[in-house]
Amino acid sequence: MLTELPLASYDWWQRLGLCYPAAWGFAVFSVFTLGACLGSFLNVCIWRIPRGESVVTAPSHCTTCGADIRWYDNLPVISYLVLRGRCRHCHTPYSCRYLVVEALTGTLFTAVLLKAGFAQQVPSVLPLYWWCILLAVSCSWIDAKCRIIPDALTWPAIFYGIVLHALMPSACGMTTALSGGLYAFFSALIPGAFLSIFAIAGKKITGKDVLGWGDVKFIAASGALLGFPGALFVLLAGSLSGTVYGIILSSIRKRALKRCTIPFGPFLGAAAVIWTLAGNWIWHWYLLFSGK
Repeated sequence: MLTELPLASYDWWQRLGLCYPAAWGFAVFSVFTLGACLGSFLNVCIWRIPRGESVVTAPSHCTTCGADIRWYDNLPVISYLVLRGRCRHCHTPYSCRYLVVEALTGTLFTAVLLKAGFAQQVPSVLPLYWWCILLAVSCSWIDAKCRIIPDALTWPAIFYGIVLHALMPSACGMTTALSGGLYAFFSALIPGAFLSIFAIAGKKITGKDVLGWGDVKFIAASGALLGFPGALFVLLAGSLSGTVYGIILSSIRKRALKRCTIPFGPFLGAAAVIWTLAGNWIWHWYLLFSGK
């Protein structure tokens, strides 16, 4: 039986000296900084991708006055706090999203590092989990606000997951590049194909979309990054939590459930984050209770 998150054959945490407070503190600070910097880039993606703008060509600028943001005003978390969340030039308040996304991404990156180290997982899971964090945070925010999950975020994640599993097959318990790549490919293909059939059949039966194609591709990306058990958990936990939320929302608004528009992206994203932080224990509990 293939376990989704194999234990490392050596304690890389100790080999890197991370059992010492000074080294541990430096690693935590470095990973948080990396996550916060990438969170700053996510803010660019969250704002520009739904508007069809480039995320690489145009420099960072104030969306109100258009003034370019200097590098010292673009430091993750720090600049927002120093400027009290306002533009240096026009003093227009920035959305708290900038601070929340940067701090949240940095915190989740750090949590993934600590979890992988303490659980003695192979270090090759880190880049996969970190990419999953980026995907979950960005897609959740965009879907909650714009009701879309952009292809510009999901397709690269699928490609990245397959390639990285091929380059580092130990992340999924495989030993060869071919087996690692095929595992990630089918982990994306099977749930993606199943949900595609469900979406097509649901539309033919009900006459309207029952599942967004962005949600389908998000599940496929989860499979490519987290493996098939991870994709299954994201699908089940995300759908269940989203449905419960919809029932509660329809009860409060006194409207039929089918008339409530619910973005599933945030629920799928939350489930993906939960799996990155506790997937190995969830999977082992499942195997224990199922008797496998």
